[in-house]
Amino acid sequence: MILFLIAWLGGILTIASPCILPVLPFVFARAGQPFLRNGLPMLVGMAAAFSAVGALAAVGGGWAVAANQYARYAALALLAVFGLALLLPTLAERLTRPLVTLGERLSASADAAQHGHASVAPSLLLGVATGLLWAPCAGPILGVILTGAALQGASARTSLLLFAYALGAACSLALALAVGGKVFATMKRSLGVGEWIRRALGVAVLAGVAAIALHLDTGLLTRVSLAGTNQLEQRVLDRLAPSRSQALAQAGAQPPTAPLAIKASTAPAPAEALPVEGTLPPLDGAVQWLNSPPLTAASLKGKVVLVDFWTYSCINCLRSLPYVKAWADKYRAAGLVVIGVHAPEFAFEKDIGNVRRAVTDLKIDYPVAIDNDYAIWRAFNNEYWPAHYFIDAQGNIRHHHFGEGNYQESEQVIRELLTQAGARNLPGGFVTDTATGAQAAPDMDAMESPETYLGYEKAHGFASPGEPVADAPHLYTAGPLDLNQWALTGTWTLGAEHTDLDHADGGIVYRFHARDLHLVLGPAADGHPVRFRVTVDGAAPGANHGADVDANGDGVVTEQRLYQLVRQHGEIADRTFEIRFLDRGVRAYSFTFG
Repeated sequence: MILFLIAWLGGILTIASPCILPVLPFVFARAGQPFLRNGLPMLVGMAAAFSAVGALAAVGGGWAVAANQYARYAALALLAVFGLALLLPTLAERLTRPLVTLGERLSASADAAQHGHASVAPSLLLGVATGLLWAPCAGPILGVILTGAALQGASARTSLLLFAYALGAACSLALALAVGGKVFATMKRSLGVGEWIRRALGVAVLAGVAAIALHLDTGLLTRVSLAGTNQLEQRVLDRLAPSRSQALAQAGAQPPTAPLAIKASTAPAPAEALPVEGTLPPLDGAVQWLNSPPLTAASLKGKVVLVDFWTYSCINCLRSLPYVKAWADKYRAAGLVVIGVHAPEFAFEKDIGNVRRAVTDLKIDYPVAIDNDYAIWRAFNNEYWPAHYFIDAQGNIRHHHFGEGNYQESEQVIRELLTQAGARNLPGGFVTDTATGAQAAPDMDAMESPETYLGYEKAHGFASPGEPVADAPHLYTAGPLDLNQWALTGTWTLGAEHTDLDHADGGIVYRFHARDLHLVLGPAADGHPVRFRVTVDGAAPGANHGADVDANGDGVVTEQRLYQLVRQHGEIADRTFEIRFLDRGVRAYSFTFG
């Protein structure tokens, strides 16, 4: 529902776009006539026509999302046509001439009918014509922007989402209809600027197509598709449901913008006493399955199922994975099916190659559904990482657990459900924690530092002197820091989701209190590794080094993931951590602790 609201709000903002100019004369032509009989039918017809044409652009976008698997070259060719149409007005005119011709004919028919009688049909027909005239301008742009972010190809949901966008634009036009021709005169002045913006978008699309075709950046589409959507969606959630956010905070839980801390709960009742919380929803929204062909709720009947929502750079997910993997191995023969649903937090986690590599590195052998569009997430009405849902052999959800912890209680639920399904002679005992590195259990008693994001959308504790500069290179320095403050040194570009180092020999300083310190990092945009050196209180970490550095504090960023940089032994106190990058281009996302 939130995505539809966002699409509607996005449509409202089209009143400020030059793309709206071609349809304003049709709107103002109705200004002196009754709104319900003339203006409203025209706006509804326009929204419907635009949605239909926009859906065709979305089909191209859907191909682009799956370009790594299906019809890669066809998708690139289609996007290249979009880019050329944006860049070259004459080409756009030729490609869209059938739509424009149809729109002109419908408009003429509507005007003729309007003189004949006072039915709403002519206005509705005029709206359809107006939508066809508008779609060549906005349709390709919308199809490219929404690729992989909210659309899922040609589907009922795609059409509804586009219709929500078009309805938002119709609301703006209704306002223009009320205000009158002054709006048209004001907006017409922006036409020249709008044409240059349109051409710039065309150049950007063609550059992206070239980069993908030459394999310069195989993750381009997925990286640009998610970040803005997640941030905007979360802002809307925070504004629309502040009381819910407060309730989550009081319960010790966090929304999906940050992984959960360990959450305590009472031990579950025996399986026969567990309530039915719902039924296993369809699992058909994944963009791809790893380690298995696609699974369905129907095919899982008769099996006890554990669904684990996770994402591979989430420290809480990583620390719960050893238990999930152990349960899968221990109870597979007794009828347990474990399904990992990978729902990304950061844009790079939408890259299927990154997820496949993580699944291999983490030695996950059970089925993993890549839920890039959050289809399964929404079907469960889930809101957390990690989240575990326990389903009985009849397909009923009987228990859930959010966050880390309570592993014995969760395993007891599995045993009870398997016994209820007819399993006998289950392996005895409970799984114990044998994880190492970043997956080892945290020292909660010593942890006084929270997860800290480095992108300006969710950053807190930033303490470099002077005002931070968003989306532009800036030279930063570090001074004395209080606990849980951090600062940059060197030239960095603060982005919404991540912060990028523009020149070599830049660093990040953090004053922390915890046994473990982790940092989510990615290499330079061109994929070249980035060397770094870590110090704790100004000295090499020695025995306190993390799994991804040596005793001298040296390490290399080679892929987009979570890096464990500090694992202290002995007394835990306030410490000053610094990481200095010897090469340019690193991307820093968030600190986590353990």
